[in-house]
Amino acid sequence: MKLKEMLKDMLRLVLLMMDEIIAGIFLLVILPSAGIRVPLALSVTVIALLIIKDIAIVPSFGQILRKKAEVGIEALIGKEALVVEDLTPEGVVKIGNEYWIAECINGKAKAGEKVKVVGAKGLKLLVECRE
Repeated sequence: MKLKEMLKDMLRLVLLMMDEIIAGIFLLVILPSAGIRVPLALSVTVIALLIIKDIAIVPSFGQILRKKAEVGIEALIGKEALVVEDLTPEGVVKIGNEYWIAECINGKAKAGEKVKVVGAKGLKLLVECRE
């Protein structure tokens, strides 16, 4: 794992544990210094429940946090496109209501055929033609 990813994961862990840290400081430091006695069992129970909550939500948020944002041209990779202007090897394809300049990386495709987006070079889509 790269150092940058490790630092991001550590930051996420600290942010995830922030409620436990704040609750611990409040229950074990601030309230006792204000003269309010909090039973140790109550403090431990509250912090334990917060930790259990984090353990329960981590699996669902873990996938979301690791998923790359699908915006821009990268969001089109893997989608199917309709050839509007023959790809010889360059032409125009349509995805949804958008028209894109595309280049067929494995041959040629005629208008009306379907191709699959496999990458991008600048604002040009790289597509694979079905043979």
